Parts: sequence; C-alpha cells; structure tokens
Amino acid sequence: MILTQDFNYWPVNENRPLHIYLPDDYDYSNERYPVMYFFDGHNLFYDSEATYGKSWGLKDFMDHWDKKMIIVGMECAHYGDQRLIEYCPYDKWMFHHEIHGIGDQTMQWIVNDVKPWVDNNFRTWGHREATGIAGSSMGGIMSMHAALKYSDVFSKAACLSTGIFHNISSFRKVMNIYPMHSDMRIYMSWGQYEAGRAPHNLDPAYHTREARSTRKFERELQERGASTYIYYQPEGRHSEAYWEMQVPIFMHFLWY
Repeated sequence: MILTQDFNYWPVNENRPLHIYLPDDYDYSNERYPVMYFFDGHNLFYDSEATYGKSWGLKDFMDHWDKKMIIVGMECAHYGDQRLIEYCPYDKWMFHHEIHGIGDQTMQWIVNDVKPWVDNNFRTWGHREATGIAGSSMGGIMSMHAALKYSDVFSKAACLSTGIFHNISSFRKVMNIYPMHSDMRIYMSWGQYEAGRAPHNLDPAYHTREARSTRKFERELQERGASTYIYYQPEGRHSEAYWEMQVPIFMHFLWY
C-alpha cells in the first residue's frame, strides 16, 4: 500500500510529497515497524512516476521481502538546479557552476519535521536502531552526510553512486566534527560506467579513482567503529535500473 502526502518543505516554503509504503497487513494488525527514509521518493515504487520512466521497483521488493517495514520516500523539486541545491549539504562546484547547497537544512527538515510526523501518524519504532536512510547520486551524498552528522537519529545508511572521490574531503570535515555511533552500518557502491552517459564518453579511470577513495574512506569509517559494505557493480551505470539491482544487497546488509 502506497500513500502520498503533501508536506511543507520549510527551507523554501513549498510542498514536497512524501511517498509512504505500508505493509499490506498494516490495517489488520497492531504491529510496529522500523522505518527507512529514501531520497527521490518519486523514483522508488512505480515506473509511471519515475523521472526517467524506470523506478527502483521497491514496492515489489518490499511486498515479497520477509522483513516488514515502512518506507518513506521524500520527493524533491523538479525545476532548474533546485534538486542539486536541496540535496547538497555543502557549497560545491558542479556542472560548471557553483551550487550553494541547503542540504543540511533538508536534513533538519527530515529529522525535526518529517520523522516526528511519521512517528506520530504511523505505528513505527522510532528509535535510531530501527531507523535508516538511503539514496543515490545526490541522495547518496545526503545519506552519507546523515550517517556522519545525524547518527544519533539513523543507524543505517545506503549510499549508492555517491562519488566518494569527489566528496571525500567534505565528508571528512563532517566526520571529524561529529562523533559517530559505533554501531553505524554504511553501504557504499559505484558502477563501472558511471562517469559516462554514453559508450563513447566513458571515463576508463573512474573505477580506479572511485575504488581507491571508497576503500580509503571505508577504513576511516571502520576506525570509528562503523560496519561497512562496499559494492562495485560491473557494467553499472548512473541510473535507476542499476540501483534497483542493488536493493536486495543493501537491504539485507543494513537490516540483518
């Protein structure tokens, strides 16, 4: 069962729909459920709603998975550079111009507004051990930022196609300021062909750079007690079709 709820996103005073997955027996039980928050909520459940016509197939996975939970997919803006701004917790040079990110305000919105609303309106387990966060691309950056700065709220993070090579210095700054809970679980991944959008425009060095940076950062996370899982996706590209393939991998790592 998928519910859609408009929700005020106070950083720009606009509505951002929440796409909420509830287990099919939700209305027929008194059970409480863990919650996983996902960025780009419109891309999670139905191909018809996904930006590029392909979703993560998350509803079908959850309908058949043996662990029941609530999924909260948070939609972003769909105009101009606004998604980049909302999902960037730092000021960054991206796509030939500087992005002044408000991603940490987005995280405050999630932690202080979205999560309390979800916990008050649904039967959830609200403690951090039962709360995870996930995303890809810019959503992966946000998920890593959440794991580093808000580990008192989230105990699990799936960070797909995050571009550790390009973001490691920003992540380190956050990690060196905020203590991380030692039971944090963090999944990191990248695909072989993510740096190119077409076969003739592939960057053959991307895999090597990303692998070295991710493994180096993994060691730093482990030194702080985190449990980590690195997944390299052969032939993987920067798209929902390839992220869908990873859903069983990161969900099992995070929740078992």
